Amino acid sequence: MDGKTLARIGAIGFVTFAITATAIELSRKDEPPLYRNVAASTETGTDPLRTELRRCQQLGEAGPRDPACLQAWADNRDRFLKPSQALQPPPAPQALGPQGQPQNPPAVRDPVITDPAPATDSHWNEAR
Repeated sequence: MDGKTLARIGAIGFVTFAITATAIELSRKDEPPLYRNVAASTETGTDPLRTELRRCQQLGEAGPRDPACLQAWADNRDRFLKPSQALQPPPAPQALGPQGQPQNPPAVRDPVITDPAPATDSHWNEAR
């Protein structure tokens, strides 16, 4: 085979491939996008804190200087980080004394705050 015939066969193969790929692409159905634009969505009955947080997000660099944004971020942190009343243990029942009067429970020491730090020898901190 000479080079001219080989080039023609290659061109015919390329054109056949291009026509097949075009036919397949035109026969495909449109699929919905895998993502949705959160900023463009409109929700009815949204939380006012969420609305304020979105406004602060759109402010960009001016958000940290806006007092309303600082308050909204603090409220959002409190929503997730503060322990709720439902998670706290119920108060312990009071012990009654001999005449049925409530007696004071013994004071509980907090070892983290009230215990003195253990004494350390100064030679432990020196380099050898």
